[in-house]
Amino acid sequence: MPHKKTHIPARVYMPVVLALVLITGFYLGLQLRGPGSKTSDRSFFSIGLDRHNKINDVINYIHDAYVDSVSREYLTEESIRALMKNLDPHSSYIPAPDFKRLTDPLMGSFEGIGIEFNMIKDTVVVVHPIPGGPSEKAGIMPGDRIVMVEDTVIAGVNMSTADVVDMLMGKKGTVVNISVMRAGVPGMMPFSLTRDKIPSYSLDIAYMVDEHTGYISLNKFSATTHQEFVSGLDQLLEQGMEKMILDLRGNGGGFLDAAILVADELLEAGQLIVYTDGRKRPRTYARARQNGRLETQPLVVLIDEWSASASEIIAGAVQDNDRGLVAGRRSFGKGLVQEQVRLGDGSALRLTVARYYTPTGRSIQKPYEEGEEAYFNEFIRRYHNGEMLSPDSIRFDESPRFKTPGGRTVYGGGGIMPDIFVPLDSENDLSFFNQVFNRGHIYTFAFDYADRHRASLEQYHNAGDFIKGFVINNNIYGAFLQYARDRGTNIPGHINPEAENLIRTNLKAYIGRNIIGVEAFFPVLHTTDRAFIKAMDMLRNNDLMAVFD
Repeated sequence: MPHKKTHIPARVYMPVVLALVLITGFYLGLQLRGPGSKTSDRSFFSIGLDRHNKINDVINYIHDAYVDSVSREYLTEESIRALMKNLDPHSSYIPAPDFKRLTDPLMGSFEGIGIEFNMIKDTVVVVHPIPGGPSEKAGIMPGDRIVMVEDTVIAGVNMSTADVVDMLMGKKGTVVNISVMRAGVPGMMPFSLTRDKIPSYSLDIAYMVDEHTGYISLNKFSATTHQEFVSGLDQLLEQGMEKMILDLRGNGGGFLDAAILVADELLEAGQLIVYTDGRKRPRTYARARQNGRLETQPLVVLIDEWSASASEIIAGAVQDNDRGLVAGRRSFGKGLVQEQVRLGDGSALRLTVARYYTPTGRSIQKPYEEGEEAYFNEFIRRYHNGEMLSPDSIRFDESPRFKTPGGRTVYGGGGIMPDIFVPLDSENDLSFFNQVFNRGHIYTFAFDYADRHRASLEQYHNAGDFIKGFVINNNIYGAFLQYARDRGTNIPGHINPEAENLIRTNLKAYIGRNIIGVEAFFPVLHTTDRAFIKAMDMLRNNDLMAVFD
């Protein structure tokens, strides 16, 4: 996104100013008349507001005359927040203290000690030291419990995750001292760690599903996404990939340029990827260049209701150019482009300056007139309307319709509708699985099991060994049910076989992630992933072109 400074025109902040003027004018116009009260002879119109600088005049007046003490900084910050909040759901104000924390992940890095951790029973437990980071270099190991940071005890004191992150993150080159407890080692182990720049990856995994099919999952579109994507793509092509699944489910977007670069690898030279158009921004077209790495091979893109913005650009470009299939459920529906502007005090504005359009000309931005809460919770309405279970519940009658070069009908008006709809599973009773999963029992049991049996699980030297050799046998499954029961979960007399299968699969996947990593996580989960299985069926049976007929 551009990072140029600009002045906010009066027409943008006028709605908020008007509200302040009306409220203040109404209040002063009453003159506080009541029994025994004195009549104020100062009216609102005696303030002498400059019509070109009303916000400052109103803030100065409130600061000088309000009955209680209120800081000018507070009034300014709240005015800006209200102003941005009432434009659209994606225009926002970022205070200076929050700017670095919010923007570092999209820049592809952050500064800290380099660990993935979870709060288990009020204790910071290291899940994975990031390769090459300060913690790995110092000898921090998976399963280590961080008990103290400097002289502050952080274990067993109900400290929030955000507070822990604040203590462990810091400027590159600064030193933080931590004390760690490790299973089998008496006492606490001290470590002095020098914070460094830590990479934040947007590629979850790239692996070969079979000898012909590759799979790549992206969790965001950051400054490093294209580089990561190309690296994963090249790795899979070297292993013989002839077709691919690109998983963008849960990917909420990020940088527009990153999405364009990824799409460029998938489309033939000259094909339109996206165009943007704004009232004060000229229409701009992005087209694929030459030498994309995956321009003709069979392709399926997976999306869901949490795929937004940059993810929808990829899905829309693939769909509108008849490049491949989009499978899953209707995407979020964000077609607004934000420009980020830094302000003098280190804060920033993210202002919507344009809309983006897919190659056929669709704007997929969903309506937001009902307010921010309704906008972001619209997926609940989709669920209650039956859309998550059947595409027939989706109504596009009043939405614009478009035709792709191959003759398919595609729709605007609220997200990308997939070519292949994959509903939530409603045929089986999965209530018990949903209960234990949502309560976190599967994750915490898997972590505890991996932690207690780490030595014996080290017999699996790689993901392939683990996937083939490790089984959630009846003893482990029974121990899990007892674990859930001990934590107040009612165990039904009969558990649906599909629910039991999902529990066993997820237990194995999370144990594998804690011992091996993502290489032993995604392939296990995919054995019960309906959208993934559908995509594989289409690719194996060469059914992609049937949809275009």
